[in-house]
Amino acid sequence: MLDALLAEARLRWGLDPSLGLSVVVAERLAALPIEPSVAVLVVPAARLRAEAPTGEPGVLPGRHGHGTDRVAVLQRLYPAAHPVGRFGNPDDLTVDELADGDLDGPLYLAPVTPVADTASPWGMPWISARLREPDGCPWDREQTHESLRNHLLEEAYEVYDALDDGATPELAGELGDLLLQVVLHAQLAAEAGVFDMTDVWAAIASKIVRRHPHVFGESEARTAGDVNRQWERIKQAERAAAADEAGAETPKSALDGISRSLPALAASQEMQERAANLGYDWPSIDGVLDKVREEVGELVEAETAAHRAEELGDLLFVLVNVGRKTGIEVEAALRSANEKFRRRFRHVELAAAARGVALRDCSFEELDAFWDAAKAFERGEATA
Repeated sequence: MLDALLAEARLRWGLDPSLGLSVVVAERLAALPIEPSVAVLVVPAARLRAEAPTGEPGVLPGRHGHGTDRVAVLQRLYPAAHPVGRFGNPDDLTVDELADGDLDGPLYLAPVTPVADTASPWGMPWISARLREPDGCPWDREQTHESLRNHLLEEAYEVYDALDDGATPELAGELGDLLLQVVLHAQLAAEAGVFDMTDVWAAIASKIVRRHPHVFGESEARTAGDVNRQWERIKQAERAAAADEAGAETPKSALDGISRSLPALAASQEMQERAANLGYDWPSIDGVLDKVREEVGELVEAETAAHRAEELGDLLFVLVNVGRKTGIEVEAALRSANEKFRRRFRHVELAAAARGVALRDCSFEELDAFWDAAKAFERGEATA
């Protein structure tokens, strides 16, 4: 059966099996990792003398966001005008013309050109490598790990902002921009002979499996808190093993992996969460609130600018702990407060302008009245 299909594919569409070939059972098309840069034969199970899968067809994780429609899978992976060969039929189709009934017979999809392989995990690494070639893009050729640092932060923050709206097409675009930064750094490292995208994928996948023994091993974790504590214990063991391998006298601290480039509030919360997962924590929030009151008093009593700055830092650190103990992400909470201030202050500006006065010329009582009006306006919008 396959020999006859291969012979026809060679004759009609120029198939060269030495360049790679995937044979896909049509009934399992949505569940298999198809690579468009390699020629693909889609063959019904009956033609292969195999049993068709029973029950609901599986979907490959990573391509499971749009259901199990087999035609839709191909239309997401291939350009619309890409040809689809039908064995035993003189008339070929294009991917955008495919119907589910066409999958009742064997089909041939020629490999796409690398630049058109956009829906594959390997498409963007090829594009990045091409841009770095001597006749590629001048900007890409000039980039270094150092020059790309700010771009990485910018893209991460744009993803952070897009998350406010949940799962949207815009979020997909922002995640793609962030992924580009990963691909670019991997490309630079590959050129230096240090690592490539395969190492990046292997590093994170093996780490996640290793740190989830309650899923992939024998241990148990019944709550998210159990998972966090187990995670820190595993990381502590990894640090100790790394220290032994390097001949260091002591392993790294549990806090060493926290980036110093993180926003201060986020870094503070991460440090406190890691410490708590290792058992260094207040028994209850009551002790934390008492500490807030203590730090406020010390701030009030501070007599020098340097002392006040130190005490304010201590107070902020304890307030982060309040957020952690109550399950609040303090960085997001402060961003929300900033946005609220931005909206209300704009209302104050407009109110002052409507009266023909400058803010600096208003009394505190007038400014306070503007602010109260802004709050009332927001409450009215919320209940409208």
